Amino acid sequence: MSEWSVSLHPDIHAIPAAEWDACAGDDNPFVSHAYLSALEDSGSASARTGWMPRHLKLIDPMGQTAAVVPLYLKSHSWGEYVFDQSWARAFEQAGGRYYPKMQAAVPFAPVPGPRLLLRPDDTTPPEVIVAALGDAMRQVCGELDLSSAHVTFCSAQERALLAEHGWLARTGMQFHWHNRDYRTFDDFLDTLASRKRKVLRRERRDANGCGLVFRTVRGGDITPELWDAFHGFYLSTIDRKWGSAYLTPEFFTMLSERLGDRVVLMIAEHDGVPVAGALNLVGRDTLYGRNWGCVGEWPFLHFELCYYRAIDFAIEHGLARVEAGAQGEHKIQRGYVPAETCSAHWIDHPDFRRAIANFVEEEAAVLREEMQELAALSPYRRDEA
Repeated sequence: MSEWSVSLHPDIHAIPAAEWDACAGDDNPFVSHAYLSALEDSGSASARTGWMPRHLKLIDPMGQTAAVVPLYLKSHSWGEYVFDQSWARAFEQAGGRYYPKMQAAVPFAPVPGPRLLLRPDDTTPPEVIVAALGDAMRQVCGELDLSSAHVTFCSAQERALLAEHGWLARTGMQFHWHNRDYRTFDDFLDTLASRKRKVLRRERRDANGCGLVFRTVRGGDITPELWDAFHGFYLSTIDRKWGSAYLTPEFFTMLSERLGDRVVLMIAEHDGVPVAGALNLVGRDTLYGRNWGCVGEWPFLHFELCYYRAIDFAIEHGLARVEAGAQGEHKIQRGYVPAETCSAHWIDHPDFRRAIANFVEEEAAVLREEMQELAALSPYRRDEA
């Protein structure tokens, strides 16, 4: 670390937006200054909610910003979607203190993408910068007496480079839809086995036949009234899942103000009143499904609003992929196939580290087998699989 300097910042505004975004790029909106600042400015990601910002900036030997990292000190493991609560219980039962810990992540968003944001025009090899960032995070863990550091939903390259320096590589699974240059939704349906194709058509027919009107609204066209309605839908989903409502009403309104047309809200209305909504963000080649919710009972509305209309949007706008969030094996029958997600973990205590290393190795083997079994359930015709 002698040739590099590192600084930690308790507020993302301490790093100018232009400087941050020069490292983050514009492929993935979730690591943009606009998105992360909306989380902080709205009070959604804060010390109060257990997400204390400590964003990292790495300065290279020439005095230039080489990388930034969205970094937080966590007092719990909620809002991460890479589950380590069993690690925390085991460590604390053995007399250790697992929290606080360090998390390089996008709060409340299980969205794969870069977490170690390297300035693309820096001539230093990426492996050198990642090694410096890994050293920096480990050093901060020691200085702050933290049990561990976690880089979650990172890229496969980031995980591999960190693993070369002693970080533990962990694998997860999501379900993504891939656009094979379809021109219409029917083109996509034509790639499915006949029985599966009939199921999807029936679900769409029933969802669209119950008197609902569907609208897709983007950016500045999303009115405060629509955001108020959507926040209510978000709360209804949280209540049903016994979760915590971290995202404040202000967060949602800030999104369309700061991210513009990258914010896509799909709304279902009944007699002119919104009854359901699905929030998406648009990346360079991907539509990212985020939150959804509804009031009332409507046949197949979740599938229509979150999956099928997302596919429609991706086809219309030439996007390569739809990522519909965490979990959900039911997505397979709707054309979403298993996809590997990545994380990397630094555990400071050597004995605990060995135990976690064994765990993630066994977990990865089980997950690989599960992904193969799930892939066999694909609805695609064998000549299209």
